[in-house]
Amino acid sequence: MAILDMSKREPSSPSMPRKAKKSLFSLAKTNSSLSSFSGHIPPQTPFKTFSRSIMEENIDNADTIVKKWDLKESSSEIFSSLFKQDRKEAKEFIKCVEDLKRAMQFLVIEHSTCNKLVLAQNLMQIAMKRLEKEFYQILSTNKEHLDPESVSKSSRSSQLTRSTSVDFQEACESTDSRNEIQAMSDLKLIADCMIGSGYAKECWKIYRIIRKSIVDEGLYRLGIESRSSAQINAMKPNVLEHQIKHWINTVKIAIKTLFHGERFLCDHVFSASKTIRETSFSDLAKEGGINLLKFPELIAKTKKSPEKIFLLMELQEAIAELLPEIESIFSYESISSVKIQALTSLHKLKSSIQTILSDFELSIQKNSLKTPVPGGGIHPLTNSVMDYIASLANYNGVLSDIITESSMSAQSSFPETYSATSAVSARLAWIVLVLLCKLDTKAELYNDIALSYLFLANNIQFVIERVHASELKCLLGDEWISNLEKKVKLYSTKYENVAWNKVFLCLPESLDPSLSPDTIKEHFRRFNESFEESYQRQKSWVVPDGKLQDEIKVSIARKLVPAYRDFYDYYMVVLSGEKNLEVLVRFSPDNIGNCLSDLFHENVMSGSLVGSSTLPNSCVWQCIS
Repeated sequence: MAILDMSKREPSSPSMPRKAKKSLFSLAKTNSSLSSFSGHIPPQTPFKTFSRSIMEENIDNADTIVKKWDLKESSSEIFSSLFKQDRKEAKEFIKCVEDLKRAMQFLVIEHSTCNKLVLAQNLMQIAMKRLEKEFYQILSTNKEHLDPESVSKSSRSSQLTRSTSVDFQEACESTDSRNEIQAMSDLKLIADCMIGSGYAKECWKIYRIIRKSIVDEGLYRLGIESRSSAQINAMKPNVLEHQIKHWINTVKIAIKTLFHGERFLCDHVFSASKTIRETSFSDLAKEGGINLLKFPELIAKTKKSPEKIFLLMELQEAIAELLPEIESIFSYESISSVKIQALTSLHKLKSSIQTILSDFELSIQKNSLKTPVPGGGIHPLTNSVMDYIASLANYNGVLSDIITESSMSAQSSFPETYSATSAVSARLAWIVLVLLCKLDTKAELYNDIALSYLFLANNIQFVIERVHASELKCLLGDEWISNLEKKVKLYSTKYENVAWNKVFLCLPESLDPSLSPDTIKEHFRRFNESFEESYQRQKSWVVPDGKLQDEIKVSIARKLVPAYRDFYDYYMVVLSGEKNLEVLVRFSPDNIGNCLSDLFHENVMSGSLVGSSTLPNSCVWQCIS
């Protein structure tokens, strides 16, 4: 039966035990209780008399031990802890309190008005005052041993005893931190005793005051503080980035060490009562937990920009990684708001990341730069988009939780030749497709069709190379890359046909010995003009990729140089007697190969092609020689 009406008893302060009441039970309540049992209690038997004598003996034993440690009887101003003086007597003190409780319960039923019951009531109040003081003393003097980091390490490295019947020394041998384990065991002994005696409220109030200050101090030292949306929005970008990275670095410590340690200590000390465990931990951790996990939600609500997506994904990754532990630590119903806050932050981050991705796609489509890139080189849009997508690929794990099939509605618009392996792959491939479509419109800005084709070949080749050099290769796959390589080949061939077709047409389809010298001269004249015109026009064009550059030049050289050599060798015999032949025949086959070798370099010197035979041979010329 209940020993005390806790709701009517004033709580004690953590430093001074509460004032003792004049009686544990009022005579009126006792007489009433006796009358209610009078119809059910049989006449006393020798067994009942013997039981009563045992209970009274327990009260007499308690009188000796409890009064010895009565705080009022202590003549010293310095508190002398029972649990520091004699561990054997400390356990005897706890046992005598438990015996005293059983004796009081027995006497209330049998004879509630006896003097022994009044004595027992006074002894119980003295004992509880002592235990309150001991509980406070152990908590306040062992902060170093009971810091969350030490407790958290112990919870993961060893299994603490949850039974007070095991010898203290034996329990301490299971860990390197003897003082820590001893303090935890003592706290559990006292808490079990006070809870069992009806003093649970006094016990957890002391615990809450001391441990709450430790949690608050721990969060403060980690740099976790409450912030409003206005404060977050007022931060400069570099300050905000610093705050986000700091939070990411500290949230793991806060969850895995601070809150984990406090939950473990609370569960251990108040293992006798689930209600007390829940109430105590909720009081300690609810406010700090919500404040800690609300920060990402506030960040997700700030102004969105493409570069912020990486910080948001790092926040998302940090919370997602800790979510199982968050759900475990804050599993009580009274503190479920902390779990809800974590899930809310995840949802807000996910929504914000999806919005940024959509806005990024829209920004590609709306790019309004009207100035053609000189020489058909790499467009700034291609460079920035591929850098961005390559960086996104590094967050594949996070993106897989954010980008789902349902959120990738555009996937149905893909060409039938491409089959994405995941929602992330499909989304990134889709962004590249948006880029390629935009590049088609950029190619239309060139007045020269050949240069438009070269521009597309250059930019698609750049896309391929960025994919090869990043995690995109694994995400997009060989099939996707192969399809783009075919496009590069297609545009390179179209460039070659448009840019050099006029030059090819200057040569006769076949070697005809019946051609007159004048006709032969006309072929050479037209070839000279056409070739120099094409060269002068294309010498400022660029192909940044070395491999593609060689492939294009070799392809042109293999078609043009042999055809020109045959023409040159065959008809130079006819013109051997002509005057000023070097003016008529300006290019030798070697000159042609060297000129082709020097194409697509931005540093090619302008000027006449006459005398270009002095230029060094390149690998292209060696390939077609």
